[in-house]
Amino acid sequence: MAVRNTEAGRNVKQAILKQIPTAKIDVMELDLSSMDSVRKFASQYISLDLPLNILINNAGFYSTKSIPSKHNIELHFATNHLGHFLLTNLLLETMKKTAEKSKEEGRIINVSSVAHHYASTISFDKINITSSYLDPLAYARSKLANILHANELARRLKEEGVSITANSLHPGVIDTKILRSEGFRVLFMMIRKFVAMKNVQQGAATTCYLALHPQVKGVSGEYFTDCKIAKPDSRAKDAELAKKLWDYSLSLTITS
Repeated sequence: MAVRNTEAGRNVKQAILKQIPTAKIDVMELDLSSMDSVRKFASQYISLDLPLNILINNAGFYSTKSIPSKHNIELHFATNHLGHFLLTNLLLETMKKTAEKSKEEGRIINVSSVAHHYASTISFDKINITSSYLDPLAYARSKLANILHANELARRLKEEGVSITANSLHPGVIDTKILRSEGFRVLFMMIRKFVAMKNVQQGAATTCYLALHPQVKGVSGEYFTDCKIAKPDSRAKDAELAKKLWDYSLSLTITS
């Protein structure tokens, strides 16, 4: 488990071990808003020489304000997209080797949101910032980026002939701590016509389905809701925008 709060992560580990005593779980620190932390985590993971079959990019940050990260990158974009982008790229060779050696398909899953419908595009001019300012659609844009990233990654993996799929999903609006945020409640009022409230187990269902179910073997570059292929916003299927986002994200991770 890659977690920002290692104490909370260890508590979850103990809770899992109480239910499944034979489980083997490691807790490692990872702050996806920091590219230094992402690189450190990836280096430590690779040094363990473990296989990697499934990568679930699940971190989510929400605020009504756009806040700069350590590298002056808008924090929604830095945490929800760029950290996942860099982590995936750093671990991709390990996934390729695992898929080849195990003869089992690798799977990469990006947890997006139905909120992506409210993002008109990726605002590249709002990604590098130096001060906090109000931008209520920053979260929606980062969730659009999750889908575009998965689609472009799927295209590249298919072109390369690698046995790894990449998909994205909307888990539902889930009763977790994020709902305590006043800003998120405002966002929920905006998107409630698209969604129904779910508990944690229901919210995890589509992620687990994409990670483990044989029905999605070979399925790549799709967006899922309620364990079914769904139709994202048309901008999420924009191949040119996906490539532009990929190139831009790559330039940020190389220079920072």
